[in-house]
Amino acid sequence: HLHHTKVYRPWGCYEGIDVGERFQVKRITVNPGGKLSLQMHHHRAEHWIVVSGTARVTCGEKVTLLTENESTYIPIGMTHRLENPGKLPLHLIEVQSGGYLGEDDIVRFEDIYRRA
Repeated sequence: HLHHTKVYRPWGCYEGIDVGERFQVKRITVNPGGKLSLQMHHHRAEHWIVVSGTARVTCGEKVTLLTENESTYIPIGMTHRLENPGKLPLHLIEVQSGGYLGEDDIVRFEDIYRRA
């Protein structure tokens, strides 16, 4: 009751749906045209599973498009970005795993919303 499970961001929102020792699961919605920052994490890896919509995923130098029921893995320390190039909201499930899962483990390299 102290924290909302749904967190709004300029690109859409995410909702925590499960958490345990060394893992966390989120439901993520990216608005049409939304783009998360180009970022990396020192302490966690991420698995993204597309539920609906189209995801443009940057992982290192590789850029791929994922659609419904497709997934990708983002290793610890890998520069990555998630974008919605479509006209409908992008819905995906994110599974984070690692020794530290705090939101302050984000190193941003580029952000269209000018966050530090």
